Amino acid sequence: MIALGGKSRQSLASLRGTLDEQLKGVSSADCTAISHDLFLVLASLNSSIGLRRAFTDPSRDAASKSALIADLFEKSVSKSTIALLEAAVSLRWSSPVDVASAVEQLAIESEATAANADNTLDRLQEELFAFETLLEQNTDLRGAVSINNVEAAHKSELLSALLGNKVAPSTLRLVTELVNALNGRNIELVIDLYIQCVAARRNRAIAVVRSRSELSTAQTEKLVALLTKQMGQPVHLNVEIDPTVLGGLSIRFKDEMIDGTISTRVAEAGRALAV
Repeated sequence: MIALGGKSRQSLASLRGTLDEQLKGVSSADCTAISHDLFLVLASLNSSIGLRRAFTDPSRDAASKSALIADLFEKSVSKSTIALLEAAVSLRWSSPVDVASAVEQLAIESEATAANADNTLDRLQEELFAFETLLEQNTDLRGAVSINNVEAAHKSELLSALLGNKVAPSTLRLVTELVNALNGRNIELVIDLYIQCVAARRNRAIAVVRSRSELSTAQTEKLVALLTKQMGQPVHLNVEIDPTVLGGLSIRFKDEMIDGTISTRVAEAGRALAV
């Protein structure tokens, strides 16, 4: 997960909550489309310090920032992406570069959510590790995909030929976006960053259930179905047996996702299971 400090850390947490709402109940293809849009925005932010400053200038009112977003991106990205950008510029950032980092994390997590919807999220994480290892073992490949003056289309063709049907679709898409969004950064460090962001989205989809006794297969399936419906994305269970639980279930999510509304929904799911 991208490490930000101060106001930027709080803003990123808020923005990830907005992303949850935008991705709730949408298809894998829609998640990928939002990810693609956000990577397009990231390229613009990375290429223009003026744009980053305009996005984060606290003296600029919300209306002018929204107008700027519309002028630049309305014809090229979805309404959901526009909503995310408007949320981003309404928040406070410690540094102009932090808003680009936040957009990058949202882009990665959007594609990870697509993988979650396709039940390939674990595979995505494993294949990113494998790609990192491949680069360590093949210096020629590392050079070909990490040199800044190599055209994006050439890098994409190379990765498609190399990985093709060997990896999950989300893996190929993220690896392609990764090598084209290096922006002068060390490729190994960027891969590690992407792995962390995928893990952050994975944690957002894992519910930790504490129960006094083992859940039956029927109970487990019912709880998964209830939580998936409530969250609008596939949910995976980690069940912990805890003799101190007096009755019912304790349900929490591994990531910073529990707010009042979600807590209520989770409690409702727990009560429904007990019926």
